[in-house]
Amino acid sequence: MTIDIDPAGLTIAECGQAFLTGASFTDEAFFHGVTTRLRHESPVQWVEHADFNPFYVLTKHADILDVELHPAEFLNAPRAILGDKAADDMRAMQGHLVKSLVQMDDPEHRSHRNLTADWFLPKNLAKLDVRLQELAQRSLDQMIAKGGEIDFAAEVAMQYPLYVILSILGLPESDYPRMLRLTQELFGAEDDDFKRDDDAMAGLIQTVADFVAYFDGITADRQATPTDDLASVIANGIVDGQPIGHKEQLGYYIIAATAGHDTTSNSMSGGMLALLENPDQLARLQADPSLMGTAVDEMIRWTSPVKHFMRTATVDYDIRGTTVKAGQDVLLSYWSANRDEDVFADPFTFDVGRTPNKHLAFGFGVHYCLGAMLARMEMKAMFSAILPRLAHVELAGQPELVKSTFVSGLKRLPISYRLD
Repeated sequence: MTIDIDPAGLTIAECGQAFLTGASFTDEAFFHGVTTRLRHESPVQWVEHADFNPFYVLTKHADILDVELHPAEFLNAPRAILGDKAADDMRAMQGHLVKSLVQMDDPEHRSHRNLTADWFLPKNLAKLDVRLQELAQRSLDQMIAKGGEIDFAAEVAMQYPLYVILSILGLPESDYPRMLRLTQELFGAEDDDFKRDDDAMAGLIQTVADFVAYFDGITADRQATPTDDLASVIANGIVDGQPIGHKEQLGYYIIAATAGHDTTSNSMSGGMLALLENPDQLARLQADPSLMGTAVDEMIRWTSPVKHFMRTATVDYDIRGTTVKAGQDVLLSYWSANRDEDVFADPFTFDVGRTPNKHLAFGFGVHYCLGAMLARMEMKAMFSAILPRLAHVELAGQPELVKSTFVSGLKRLPISYRLD
C-alpha cells in the first residue's frame, strides 16, 4: 500500500479531526495517511470541534501501550467510546443505556469479568474444536454451492463467527439473523446501509431497546430453566455476592452477541482481501499451512477491527512531553498503533509469517479481550478449511467498508473464485 503522508493537504489539526467521522474509516489509504502523518509530526494531538468534547488522540504504539498498562491513571469511565456532546450529555444525565466490561474499571471490572472468564480458558475453548470444524466446512460448502462467486464479507465472514458465539450463548438459530441485524445497527449507526434512523443517537436507542427486550426474555427463560450455555451463566450471575445488575447483565449479553462475532468477521473478510491483494502471501500460506497461526495474527493486525477506545486521566500524566491533565480524555487509535514503524518492520506490508507481531488489536493489560483466543481459533479453522481448496480468487466488485469510528470492517467483499 502506498501512503500519502500529506493526505488531501490537511493541516495537523484537521488530521486530528478525522477521527470524528466514520467516513474517515471507509477510505483505508486516507486514514493511514492521516495517522502516519500524526505519528511522525504530532503523536499526541489535541482535537477540538464544536460538536465534541475535546480530547487527545494517541497514534503511537508505545503511548497506547503505556496507557493500557496504567488502568488506575486512565479509566474507561465515563466515556469508553467517542461520542459527540449530545451523547456525552445524555450519558451524564441518564447513565449508560447498558453497562458492559467496556465501561467498567476495577474492582467492578475484575469482578464482572470473572463471571465468564472460565468459559474462555484454553481447556474449555478446546471443547469447541469439533464445532468450529463443522462450521468451517459449512462455509466451504456454501462457497461450493455458490459456484464461483460470493460476497465473502456478507455471506461467509459475517455468518461463521455469528454461528459460533450465538451457539455458545445458547440462542436458537432462528434468531441469528435478528442478532446480525441488530449488531450492524449498533456498530453502523452512521452507515447508510445499516443505520436505523438519520439521527444516529435515536437509532442507537431504538436498537438497544430491541436488544433489551430480546435478552430480558432470554433471562426469564434461563432463570426458570437454566441450561449449560453462556446465557444461563449471565442470567443467573452472582457478582460480589449479589445478583448481577440489570444494566450489567444486558451489557454482558450484548458485548458477547455483538463484539463476539462482528470483530472476528471483520478480521476474516479483511484477511481474505489482504490475501487476494497479495497473491504471493496467499501462495506462501497455501504451501506452508504451519504459517496459519502467524497469518491469522497478521490479518488481525492488518484490519484492527476495534478502531479505538477512550480513556480519562485521573492524574496529570506525561505522554511524550505533553501533560495530559486529570479529567482530560485520550483516544487510543489501535489501527494506527498497528502500523507504527517503530514496532513493525515494513508495517504496510502484509506478511503471513510476521514474527514477532506485537499488535494491539485485542488491547492490552486488564482490558485484554476475553475472546482473543476464540477469535484466533475461529479464523484458523475457517481459513484452514477454505485455503487448501482455493485455486484462484479475485475481486468481483468493489469492497466497501462500514462507516463507523468504533468497530468497522468490510461490509461487502464480492469475489470470484475457483475451488479444486
